[in-house]
Amino acid sequence: MIKKGLLKFLIPSLLGVVLFMTPISYEGHIIIPVAIFSNFIQGWLADSLPSILTMIITFSCIISIYTKILKPNFIINNPFLNALFNPSKIWMVARVLGSIFVICTLYNVGPDFIGSENTGGLLLYDLLPVLFAVFLFAGMLLPLLLNFGLLEFVGSLLTKVMRPVFKLPGRSSVDCIASWLGDGTIGVLLTSKQYEEGYYTKREAAVIGTTFSFVSITFSLVVIAQVGLENLFIPYYLTILLCGIVAAIIIPRIPPLSRKADVYISGEKNEYKELIPEGYTSFSWGLEKAIARSSKSKGVKEFILQGSMNVLDMWIGVIPIVMAMGTFTLILAEYTPLFKYLGMPFIPLLLLLQVPEAVEASQTLIVGFADMFLPSVMAASIENEMTRFIIATTSVTQLIYMSEVGGLILGSKIPVNFKELFVIFLERTLITLPIIVIVAHIIF
Repeated sequence: MIKKGLLKFLIPSLLGVVLFMTPISYEGHIIIPVAIFSNFIQGWLADSLPSILTMIITFSCIISIYTKILKPNFIINNPFLNALFNPSKIWMVARVLGSIFVICTLYNVGPDFIGSENTGGLLLYDLLPVLFAVFLFAGMLLPLLLNFGLLEFVGSLLTKVMRPVFKLPGRSSVDCIASWLGDGTIGVLLTSKQYEEGYYTKREAAVIGTTFSFVSITFSLVVIAQVGLENLFIPYYLTILLCGIVAAIIIPRIPPLSRKADVYISGEKNEYKELIPEGYTSFSWGLEKAIARSSKSKGVKEFILQGSMNVLDMWIGVIPIVMAMGTFTLILAEYTPLFKYLGMPFIPLLLLLQVPEAVEASQTLIVGFADMFLPSVMAASIENEMTRFIIATTSVTQLIYMSEVGGLILGSKIPVNFKELFVIFLERTLITLPIIVIVAHIIF
């Protein structure tokens, strides 16, 4: 019986580690298997994905309006369908806006600022296809990480590190690794599901979602290449890791994250579920918890059902929010001077830190809130290499950007609002910028 339970824990968990956290070389790139599957789907459905995404977003809006007005029993009395199609007022507005934006973009109707290649077009043709494919495979395969004891085992092993240093359960390290090696969206998805299932408190979910959903190595390579400094990738990425650790230690200890209630979604207070009882080692207790967790799994049918529900939850519930929030924020960045004005207070700080071309650099520090790639695009026109290095590194350490991760967090169950996301973005900028500048002065 013990051997059977052990195998039931080991085989699915190891498969999950291989798919989500094992980097392999593929066509000249370092990538994880789930990302290979996602890229295949994107390539296969490349011409159809904008239309498919438009149908998904429009369907989400229409059925939500239908549910709000007529309150059909088959939706209202089904917990999953009710959560999916009966959103709060603010998310209802977001679904309506998302459907308007996506229709204007696909059919090239309405004001140009909605569907341009730098606003709605960027979302519909570049970012949402990636999310569609990632959600498909990550959602279907996520139970491999969640349901067979991997998080219980890793949580027991790492709780002595994660608790004192980051005030988080050890299992959160899996969210971080999945983001770092794969994609930040996977980390957010994993965190949201763990919060919904009662493994994270509100504070823990908010901290992990905004602090530990690291930018993938692959995207970091794209950013440094955009500013023409590929030869500095190693010091660049080591600086990102240093800043990420420092920010992860400081930011959860200051508002707004420090003010989040340390209670579970059910309202229960934090019980520190990963504490190790007397008579057990971290390994033995983790193994016992893992086997107990895997024994609750009911087989392939439940696996497929839960994976399918994950996919629908992200496609119907999150993609419209990302379209709405991402397009709106990019419109502000592209067609108004808002981010330019918001960046002006950074000019004295950049001058104090002796950053060349400080005025030009200041604009890039805030525009990253709209989209993480925009700062590096703007930085390409800056002549000074040190300044380009600073902008590229800062844009990645800021972590929160509304065109993807920010919109994804808002569309998930993670308890963080738009205002809090912006404050956390500013905090990350102010904490990591001096570190990045010091490193840049050493390199250059």
